[in-house]
Amino acid sequence: MAEIRFYHLQRQGLEEALPKLMEKVHQAGLRAIIKAENKALIDTLDKALWTYDANSFIPHDKDGCKHPAEQPVFLTATDENPNDANALVLINAASYEEIEKFDRCLYMFDGRDEVIVSQARTDWKAYKELGLEMSYWQQRENGGWEQKA
Repeated sequence: MAEIRFYHLQRQGLEEALPKLMEKVHQAGLRAIIKAENKALIDTLDKALWTYDANSFIPHDKDGCKHPAEQPVFLTATDENPNDANALVLINAASYEEIEKFDRCLYMFDGRDEVIVSQARTDWKAYKELGLEMSYWQQRENGGWEQKA
C-alpha cells in the first residue's frame, strides 16, 4: 500500500525542489515515475534534473525515449510504468489511476497556485478516505522540509 507524502512548495520552485528530492529517492534505491500533466512541464523538469547541480547526476529520461525500462527515473504524462517504478511523484495535482501499486508517492504541489492547492486538498481527503498512510511536509526557509502532519 502506498505511503503518500504531500510536499507543499512555498519557498522554492518545483525546478529547485524536485531534483533534491529525487536525489534522496535515487539514493534510497527506488525507481521513480514523475507524472506531470503536459509535455511542456515534463520538458522543464527534464532540464532541471540535468542542470540543477554540475557535481551531481540523476539518471533519467522522458516519454518518447528509446529505453524507458532502463531508466531509474522516468518523466511521463501517462499512467504507464515502463521502468517498473516503486515510487510515484505527482506534480501539481496530477492524477494516477492505481496509486496503491506504488510503495511511496511524493505529491508535490505549488502553494502559490490556488487552483492547485484546492485540488491538493481534495486529493488529501480522497486518499485519507482510502485509508492510505499519509504525511504533509512544508518547506523551511532554507528550502529543507519539515513534517507538519
